[in-house]
Amino acid sequence: MPALSHRDGTIFAAVLAAGTSSRFGSTKQLAKFSGEPLAARACRAAVGAFGVRTALVVGHARHAVAQACMPFPGFLVVNDEFASGLGASLARAARALGHVADALVVVLADQPLVTTAHLSALAARWSGRPDGIVATRFSDTLGPPCLFGRASFSELASLSGDAGARGVLTDRRFELREVRFEPAAVDIDQPADLAAAECRRTD
Repeated sequence: MPALSHRDGTIFAAVLAAGTSSRFGSTKQLAKFSGEPLAARACRAAVGAFGVRTALVVGHARHAVAQACMPFPGFLVVNDEFASGLGASLARAARALGHVADALVVVLADQPLVTTAHLSALAARWSGRPDGIVATRFSDTLGPPCLFGRASFSELASLSGDAGARGVLTDRRFELREVRFEPAAVDIDQPADLAAAECRRTD
């Protein structure tokens, strides 16, 4: 059974797939990795861990991206400010799920090597406290996927533009834990990255 909830609270996942893919040259979310659109692959990993408590955040080419992820047991969140950058999608997810989630796992559509097992490990590492955050460690850095307890939702909801959540991760008001997962270092920015990522597949 999917790990829909932690012993201390309900966890939702948000798959961010709303961007304009300006560096990629086309709609990156629809690009195929091992025969599967990147957005659909991210959704599959998230649904495997969190089941129907998974939201797909769409914006650019929203209808095509949503269709590529069907069948999808979760629900759609539309980010009308997708052109302004990642921060807007993070903020939209926090606002959409803040009233029902005790923690939110943020998943990026362009990290094709992220697995259900890793997302479940983030949930298992969470303390259950509202101020708890769990980030992924890779290549000597901390980044997504990340789990955010509800105490950080207001900070996420205030993000804008292309700013990510690094400022939230380094905020000392929050308890930060980590889970090492080196494959998360692989993200897709340009078409050539797809072939390179295929060479690092382990599934």
